[in-house]
Amino acid sequence: MKVLIKERIKEGLAIKKDLLNSCIDSIAKAGKIISDAFKKGNKLLICGNGGSAADAQHIAGEMVNKFRFDRAPLPTIALTTDTSIISSIANDSSFSFIFSKQVEALGKKGDVLLTITTSDVDFRRGMHSSNLAMALKTAKAKRMKTIGLVSIKSKKVLRLLDVAIKIPSFDTPHIQEAHLLVEHILCDIVEQRLFKKN
Repeated sequence: MKVLIKERIKEGLAIKKDLLNSCIDSIAKAGKIISDAFKKGNKLLICGNGGSAADAQHIAGEMVNKFRFDRAPLPTIALTTDTSIISSIANDSSFSFIFSKQVEALGKKGDVLLTITTSDVDFRRGMHSSNLAMALKTAKAKRMKTIGLVSIKSKKVLRLLDVAIKIPSFDTPHIQEAHLLVEHILCDIVEQRLFKKN
């Protein structure tokens, strides 16, 4: 068991080390887009499925409350949290629209949509992560900025993203671990850019 533990830790560390070479520019761009949106009085909307839905809620908590220090709350909404809205949309139309209808209702020009997926999207209704694809299409139509926390498995989704932060791995658990690191870095960037506290 110790051999397995050591191997998994080594794998995770290697992927995080690869982030230094592959993702610094995209993380910086994403942090600036989110910070600039907040500066202009806009908001951040976040969505994902499964573990990525949990990540959406995690980021929203850090942005609305605080990350490293007390400061003014930042307008952030995880589109994964309202079970009445989600189940209503899924029941009356399709699970494919659980995020896009919320983006249509809540989003406006200048807002940011952050989508999180370890894999990719399918644009066909009812298919894998079509709810993310529909949300991104709606955001683009509303002239919102779009950011994706994705991986090297992600292909189709890229054409709908202003910034793609592509984790250099095919392994879902390690992609999720790296996503969390990037999410925390984005929160850190936003706090430092907006509140300048060292």
